Amino acid sequence: MTQAAFRPQRFLSNPHAQTIVPYFAGASPMFAATVQHRVALPDADTIILHEDRSRETERSAALLIHGLGGCHASPYMCRLASKLIRRGVRTFRMDLRGCGAGAGLAVHPYHAGRSDDLDAALECIARLCPDLEIALVGFSLGGNIVLKWLAELRGPPSANVSRAVAVCPPIDLRRCVSALPRALGGMYERYFTRLLLRRVRENAVNNPNAAQLDAPRRPRSLYEFDDVFTAPRSGFESADHYYRECSSAAMLPEIRLPTRIVAARDDPLVLFDVFEHVRLSDSCKLLVTDHGGHVGFIGRSGVDPDRWWLDWRIVDWLSKP
Repeated sequence: MTQAAFRPQRFLSNPHAQTIVPYFAGASPMFAATVQHRVALPDADTIILHEDRSRETERSAALLIHGLGGCHASPYMCRLASKLIRRGVRTFRMDLRGCGAGAGLAVHPYHAGRSDDLDAALECIARLCPDLEIALVGFSLGGNIVLKWLAELRGPPSANVSRAVAVCPPIDLRRCVSALPRALGGMYERYFTRLLLRRVRENAVNNPNAAQLDAPRRPRSLYEFDDVFTAPRSGFESADHYYRECSSAAMLPEIRLPTRIVAARDDPLVLFDVFEHVRLSDSCKLLVTDHGGHVGFIGRSGVDPDRWWLDWRIVDWLSKP
């Protein structure tokens, strides 16, 4: 565990401010020539990759995976992609099943254990740029997917993956979901539950075959949603079974590729105690800050070219030879 010297922007040391403000702090970067790639999955579902190329000499590629309720257009995805492109990194932003441009293209829902979907995305990227090393960056739920994929590797990856970053990953899904009702009076839980229910409805409109909610009453919590929808529609017996099978915490000692996990002690969604007693492999390093909230890390001016401290740490690490 390594302590990082992150100083939050003045008046934004509160973890909820760090978590919420980034979604309203200015417009996301625009991309002039984004190319969409449809990736067929083994079960006949489809996901979308959004590719942006650099005008500089391309030195590597990166695949970015969003978190719960996000998509390729999430502000943290766009900010980081924009910076990486300027450093000569060919960037792919992934829409998980049914998210973003993939709405209506999947029958089955996405969840924190979809490492097979990551496999399919990487195979596509390897065909598009076979000579480039690929870095993985997963945010929140996407970070857990990245860590699970890394731990499941048995030998060299089929794609030329060289390193990975997982930002605020919920490595113990049950612990994180259990804490949600107490975070900010349940506001986060209500937000995510309503967002996921709306996404289920939208996917059903776009695809009559898409998984639909079949429950006697509307889920009122994320646990209930996972128990009546995510788990049964994904082949799990229950929400608890899903959480046990897909949490990456117990798998971390198996990671062999160079990996960084970034976590904040004040994260209101992924409680830091899930990291305190976890075992890591020699290839996996935990970078810890006292502040930062959940995927926030808005820093003081004058330290980096802009206030997005997390972006620059990832850019610096992925830019190293």
